[in-house]
Amino acid sequence: MISPFLVLAIGTCLTNSLVPEKEKDPKYWRDQAQQTLKNALRLQKLNTNVAKNVIMFLGDGMGVSTVTAARILKGQLHHNPGEETRLEMDKFPYVALSKTYNTNAQVPDSAGTATAYLCGVKANEGTVGVSAATQRTQCNTTQGNEVTSILRWAKDSGKSVGIVTTTRVNHATPSAAYAHSADRDWYSDNEMPPEALSQGCKDIAYQLMHNVRDIEVIMGGGRKYMFPKNRTDVEYEMDEKARGTRLDGLNLVDIWKSFKPRHKHSHYVWNRTELLTLDPYGVDYLLGLFEPGDMQYELNRNSTTDPSLSEMVEIAIKILSKNPKGFFLLVEGGRIDHGHHEGKAKQALHEAVEMDQAIGRAGAMTSLEDTLTIVTADHSHVFTFGGYTPRGNSIFGLAPMVSDTDKKPFTSILYGNGPGYKVVGGERENVSMVDYAHNNYQAQSAVPLRHETHGGEDVAVFAKGPMAHLLHGVHEQNYIPHVMAYAACIGANLDHCASASSAGGPSPGPLFLLLALPSLGILF
Repeated sequence: MISPFLVLAIGTCLTNSLVPEKEKDPKYWRDQAQQTLKNALRLQKLNTNVAKNVIMFLGDGMGVSTVTAARILKGQLHHNPGEETRLEMDKFPYVALSKTYNTNAQVPDSAGTATAYLCGVKANEGTVGVSAATQRTQCNTTQGNEVTSILRWAKDSGKSVGIVTTTRVNHATPSAAYAHSADRDWYSDNEMPPEALSQGCKDIAYQLMHNVRDIEVIMGGGRKYMFPKNRTDVEYEMDEKARGTRLDGLNLVDIWKSFKPRHKHSHYVWNRTELLTLDPYGVDYLLGLFEPGDMQYELNRNSTTDPSLSEMVEIAIKILSKNPKGFFLLVEGGRIDHGHHEGKAKQALHEAVEMDQAIGRAGAMTSLEDTLTIVTADHSHVFTFGGYTPRGNSIFGLAPMVSDTDKKPFTSILYGNGPGYKVVGGERENVSMVDYAHNNYQAQSAVPLRHETHGGEDVAVFAKGPMAHLLHGVHEQNYIPHVMAYAACIGANLDHCASASSAGGPSPGPLFLLLALPSLGILF
């Protein structure tokens, strides 16, 4: 048993030793605040340009507590205390909160939320690309209730479009960009009930290849859903779970190739080496499927076969930016969510740090003048960290005291529920007896569940670039794509997009002025 006095003594020592000298001087904090004030005053000059490009980064399950913990981890990976570190998203000038509930769920899932932030319409839990009139699993409630997404609006306006994810490309988040399904789990026809098939509903992988046929960039996992049942996987030849799943016998990769014009350069790749060999400026269409299911966690990633999220984003932007009309790119850090569901906070937070690196990479390749970038989450998780930890405490470390009830130590990171609930000898497990710094350590939880659940609180929305100031308070989640469309002059609301100005692009009209006045401090 660890002595509580020893733990407290260590914590006190850490606290004293980890306060940087400059932070002991009040001038440091005053100067920092004054510089922040100057930066804020500059924001009075609004960026009202038309967004040629729109990039949306979606951290699946990246609630505010995850953002904060990822910030600390990023700093500690660079051998700093961590708390003072700035994530790339921290540098965005505008921050809002998004209300994440589904039409039928207080605590949402990733499908209904994806429909909200991509299609602009709130929907039922478990459904994608359809309104709340569609009931989950009920195929016959789909027709007539389909809703289109910002990706479709961008494509219809002549922009290039792309999807990059660390999950399956037919998972909940990306599927709302192109599919209309009464059930998020209909990855291929193998996962669909006979009734749905007989009623004419199509699986999500099929819809990916047929609904919006000219998506320029598709990268992620999900390879097995594209091939006939029991087709051996190109990478995992001996793994039966990696084999093709399709009952209809279709090879959707071949279908994807057949839809592309002969004079265009189309490439299908399945590993990182093939991807990095490509000259992206000579690629018109790219389909990259790097795993049979979801991609590997960043900490487990095989750097030969699987690209990082940052690498995929860089290549996607190089391909999409060739279009003089601009592009829309959806980027999902999808396995943040999976790490939390498994109670593996270390996996989840490293996924978040990698997504932040991808955000930085995208920022370096684009301009604030013509690119609107939004970073947000679909929902939160019951993930927390606390325990009065001292400055610079490892984000995966112990709190500086033991419980005053069971006299055992505990990690700063805990879950409200999940698989980390452990009872040994009728008592809470003593974490000092296990490797709580292991990549796959499952943090303790209050309630035992096989899979940890989502959280229901609001999530942050970070924005920069043209019209980013329109994300400024507490919003319904479905407001987000309406802002993106307004900024890019695409979709249905084009009243503010006047004829080309002398600068060569649409100029704001009266509707824009009405929306901008409150941000200027002019209220009605």
